[in-house]
Amino acid sequence: MTQLTSHTITVTATLERVRTHYFRRKAAVMALQALGMALPLGMWAYKGWGREGGVMAALLLLLLMGALQVWRWWDVYRKTTLAAVAQHLNRKYPQLEESTQLLLQPEEPLTLLPQLQRQRVAVALAQIPVREASQVNYKNGFLPLLIGLALATGLWFVPRLLQQPAQAGTMRTGTSTNVQEPVAQPKAILPAVEQMNIRISPPAYTRKAPYAVTTPSFKAEVGAQVTWTVQTNQAIPSPKLVLSNQKPILLRPVANQKNTYTASVTLTQSTLYHLQLNGQVSDFYSVEVIPDEAPSITVKKPAQYLEILFGEPQRVTVQATLQDDYGLRTADLVATVAQGEGEAVKFREQRIPLNFSFAGQPRQLQLNQTLDLKKLGMTYGDELYFYLQAYDNHRGYTRTESFLIEIEDTTVVETMDDLSLGVNPNPEYFRSQRQIIIDTEKLIQEQKGLTQAVFADRSNNIGVDQKLLRLRYGKFLGEEFESTIGNAALPEGLAEGHTADDGHDHSPPKGASEHEAKMGELLDPYLHKHDQEEAATFFEPAIKAQLKGALAQMWEAELRLRTNRPKEALPFEYKALRMLKDVQQKSRVYVKKSGFEPPPIKEPEKRLTGDLSKVQTVQQRREEKPSASYPVVRQALQRVENLKAGSKAKPEDASLLEQAGQELGKAAVREPGQYLRALQDVRQVVQDLRANRKLCQECLVRMESALHRFLPVSEKSAQKRLTPALEKKLAQDYFNRLN
Repeated sequence: MTQLTSHTITVTATLERVRTHYFRRKAAVMALQALGMALPLGMWAYKGWGREGGVMAALLLLLLMGALQVWRWWDVYRKTTLAAVAQHLNRKYPQLEESTQLLLQPEEPLTLLPQLQRQRVAVALAQIPVREASQVNYKNGFLPLLIGLALATGLWFVPRLLQQPAQAGTMRTGTSTNVQEPVAQPKAILPAVEQMNIRISPPAYTRKAPYAVTTPSFKAEVGAQVTWTVQTNQAIPSPKLVLSNQKPILLRPVANQKNTYTASVTLTQSTLYHLQLNGQVSDFYSVEVIPDEAPSITVKKPAQYLEILFGEPQRVTVQATLQDDYGLRTADLVATVAQGEGEAVKFREQRIPLNFSFAGQPRQLQLNQTLDLKKLGMTYGDELYFYLQAYDNHRGYTRTESFLIEIEDTTVVETMDDLSLGVNPNPEYFRSQRQIIIDTEKLIQEQKGLTQAVFADRSNNIGVDQKLLRLRYGKFLGEEFESTIGNAALPEGLAEGHTADDGHDHSPPKGASEHEAKMGELLDPYLHKHDQEEAATFFEPAIKAQLKGALAQMWEAELRLRTNRPKEALPFEYKALRMLKDVQQKSRVYVKKSGFEPPPIKEPEKRLTGDLSKVQTVQQRREEKPSASYPVVRQALQRVENLKAGSKAKPEDASLLEQAGQELGKAAVREPGQYLRALQDVRQVVQDLRANRKLCQECLVRMESALHRFLPVSEKSAQKRLTPALEKKLAQDYFNRLN
C-alpha cells in the first residue's frame, strides 16, 4: 500500500513538472510576442515622430501592452491546472487511453477496474518524457518578433516608409503566397488535428499562382481547385470532408507522410463544409465563390446621337474605357452604314479593329480612336450605327448600346413659313382639354418659383394648345376660317351681321337678277355649305349649340392664358371639359342587342302571392386552407421558444432541430454571415439534447433569431367563415325584419 501511494505521488509530481515546463515555455513565447510589439513602438518613441503627441502615444501603448501581457500571463497560469494537463496528455498520447484524470482522483472510492486502469496509466505516463509532453510551438513567438524587428529596422533606416502608398495587387487578407502555410489554430477545428493546409489552385483564366489560405472559411475563384491536407495525431480509419451540396468525400492518405490525409474539390458554387474524424464533427465553415465578372465598357465620346452639319469635318472621335477583373482578350467596333431612304435603304455592316494591342491580356485599356466617315463610304443623308464589344479570357462578353451618327442631308427643302410666326409652333398634335387643365394647375402651383418671363412664356404656350384644340373641335361646326369664333361669348349685337368696314363685298353678284337671288334663298336649306358655321350639318342642332358653348368657354380660357391669367382661365377650362363630355355622351348611338327574350311573367298569378316553394337558393362554398411554408422550421421555432422558456426536452426534439438545421444550411450557403453561427448553435443544441446536458441559452436565443429571420413574412389570412347554422339564423332574422 505504501509503495502504491508513493507511486501515485511520483505520478502527480510528473504532472506538476509537465505543468511547470509548459508554463515556462508559454511564458517565453508570450515574452517574444511582447518584445516583437514593443520594438516598433520603442523605435517610434525614440525617433520622436509626431513630436510630443507621438511620443506620449507610443509610451501609452507600451504601458497598455505590458498590462495586457501580464493579464495574459496570469490567465494562462490560472487555466493551466492539473486537470487541463491531463486532458492535454490524453489528446496527445493515445497510449494513455483517455484515463489520465484517474491519477488526480482519490484512490479509496475507486472500484477495482478504475484502480487497475489507474496503475496502467501511471506506468505509461512514467515512460513519457516531460520535455516532449510540455512542448510548445515557438513559431508563434518568433514570428511576431521577426515582424517587429523588421518594422523597427524599417523605422530606423527608412523614415518615410510608412508614408509611401501601398503597392497595388497585394495579397488578400487570410491568404499567403506560401502554399505550405498552415491554417491558424488547427486545434480549434478538431482536437485530433495537428495541422491543416488549404491550398488553392486558381483556374487558368485568372493567371494567378497557387496560394494558401490561413483561415478555415475563405473565398476562391469559380473553377478553382481546393486541396485540403489534414495531419492528425493518430491514425484515422475513414476521415471525411462533407460539403453541403455534395456527397461526403473520403480523405485519402498521403504517401510517405504519417497520419496525413488529403482531398481536392473543384469549386462551382458557394458551399459549406465540415470535417468528420473518428465520429467527431467540426463546426461549419463557408467557402464563397468569386464569380468571373464580364468586361465593362464606359463610353465618354460621342453622345448617343450626333448629327454632323454641313461644313463640319466628317470625323467622329470615340473615347472609351475597357476593364476586366482578370484580363481582356479582344475587343472591336461593329459599324452599320445605312444609305438611301424609303424602301431603297441599304445596310452594310463591317467590323473596325481598335488601335491598341491586347498582348499580355491587360485589365484596363483606354480607347481614343477617330472614325473617318468618308473612308466608310458615307455621304450626305447617310447614317452610321455602331457599338463596342469586348471579350475576356474566360467566357465574359459585353456590348454597349448602339450609337447613331447622321450626316445632314443638304438636298432637303426646308420651309421658311415658321420664321414669320409670332410664336414657336408646337408639333402636329392636339392636347386634350384634361391635359390643358393639368398643365394650368401645375403652372399655378409653380408660379412662385418662376420668373415673370418664364411664367408668361409657359402661360402663352398653354394658350396656344387651347387654340389648337378649339380649332380641332371647330372643324365639326364649319369654323374653318375663324370668321366668327367665339360668337357665343360676345354680345348679341356684335355676334351676328356684318359692318360696312369689315372688308366683305355685300353687293349682289354682277349680272344676277332678283329672281336668281330668291331661287338661291330657296335652295339654301338643302345645300351642305361646310365652310359656313351656321350651315354645318355634322351634328343635330341641340348638340351643335352645346358644342358652340364649349368652344366659347375655350375662347375665354385662351384669352386669359394669353394675357398671363391662368388662375382666371381655370374655371372656363373645367366648364369646357364638362360640356365636351356631355356632348360625347349625347352623340352616342344605342343599338339594341339581339338575344334571348324571356317570356312575360303572369303578374296576376305570381306577383304578391309570397309562394317561395319553388325558389331555391344557390349556394357555392369553397374552403381553402393556405399551405404553411417551411412547416419543419415553424415547428422547430415553437420548440426552441418552449425550451428557452424552461420546458422539458422531448426525445423527438433532436431530430426536429436537425431537419431545421438542414433548411438553415441551404440559406447559409447563400448568406454565411447571417446563418453560419446559427447552424453551429443548432449542432451544439442537438448534441446537448442527445447527451442529456444542460442546454446553452445563448445558442437558443441565436437560433430563435435566425429561424425568425429565415421564415418569410406571413400575410394576413381571411377571417373564419360562419357556421351553416349561424348563417341560416342570420338569414332568417334578416327576412323577418324585411317583413
